[in-house]
Amino acid sequence: MQTKLKTSTSSLVRRLIIVSLAAFIMALNLNTFVNAGEIVPGGFTGLALLIQECFRKFFNIQIPFSVLLYILNAAPAIVCFKFVGKRFTVFSCIMVFLTGVLTDWMPPMFIEYIKIHDTLLSAVFGGIINAASISMCLFADATSGGTDFIAIFISEKYDKDAWSYIFVGNCVILIFAASLFSLEKALYSIIFQFTTTMALGSLYKGYQKKTLFIITSKPDEVYPLIRDTTRHDATSFKGMGMFLKAEKTMLYSVVSADEDERLAAAIKQVDPDAFINILKTDHIQGRFYKHPKD
Repeated sequence: MQTKLKTSTSSLVRRLIIVSLAAFIMALNLNTFVNAGEIVPGGFTGLALLIQECFRKFFNIQIPFSVLLYILNAAPAIVCFKFVGKRFTVFSCIMVFLTGVLTDWMPPMFIEYIKIHDTLLSAVFGGIINAASISMCLFADATSGGTDFIAIFISEKYDKDAWSYIFVGNCVILIFAASLFSLEKALYSIIFQFTTTMALGSLYKGYQKKTLFIITSKPDEVYPLIRDTTRHDATSFKGMGMFLKAEKTMLYSVVSADEDERLAAAIKQVDPDAFINILKTDHIQGRFYKHPKD
């Protein structure tokens, strides 16, 4: 019991450290690359920056970024706390809170030292750093808030992919930014978004899926590995290995992309002669186990 409590405490501390570091990186990115390139990121972060700039430009009123970010995230956070997961939402809120505070209060001298005054470089490298920050949140089982709250709530509650709707929302923000300020800056913001998406797909694979075709002569030993390692099931097909004229079993299973290498290595230990074909899966319909948010 004491060991379990220590493990739980250690896990919480680890998550807190990762989320705090992610918030620092995101705030630094907003104050350097994003600010220097006058880029509008997607989601509530971009919307908060856009509202802040509108008040400054048209009304000569300086509203703190953190205030706008907290207001925009309040309702989605409450919904996620109730329907998705309490700890997941709390750590996500810590990320949002620290990002807001650090963005507003980061020392100017530190910012000026790092800032790159080139819009294209700001868009590309800012997108990469943004993806790194978001990935760290996801590894800590949290999010950077904003539209991620909405997307995850819809995914958990209705088992639907909401990212296409989030993309449409981001496009509306960029169109609004282009009409108010500059089409050039909006186009650079698209490069920022594209870079973030591509980098995020490489850094974090938890939302991606892989299909495994495992040809083995030891299905009774291999299947428990699939079930116990990934919590996913498998379907068995009997067949004949034509070269050796030996009976074989093919196990078909779909797992998360961050589980396939670990599973393949475990299978090879049980059956060194197993033939494993791993394919990228773009879309599935039917029941698929998802680790619940805590």
